[in-house]
Amino acid sequence: MRRLQRGDSLIEVMFALSLAAVTALGLVAVQSALARGERMALWRERAALVADSVAEGIRGEADRAAIVTQWRARAASMLPSGDVAVIDRTDGVRIVAVSWHAEDRADPCPEPQAPPLTSCISVAFAR
Repeated sequence: MRRLQRGDSLIEVMFALSLAAVTALGLVAVQSALARGERMALWRERAALVADSVAEGIRGEADRAAIVTQWRARAASMLPSGDVAVIDRTDGVRIVAVSWHAEDRADPCPEPQAPPLTSCISVAFAR
């Protein structure tokens, strides 16, 4: 009599392992993208905080240079290569632009005074 073979063949085992490996790599890629998005959202939140604080400080009667210097130092410590610029327009509107180094270059800063390869948050206000 012929004995029946039982068990899995080597090809079936290799196929199952490769399918599990591809699935695991997909999960790692999704986790990495989520972490990158969370980090970018944190930087945007910090930049918005700095821009709002600079606008509020300048809107008052305080010394503009001291406020910008103080928040420029804070932006540099809170953001990668963070910087603060205040742009005076001729119509009385001022723009506070907080910029930082952009890792992926997917969201470049539209402000003309911003350094290249940066992302930014801009807040316009009138005094």
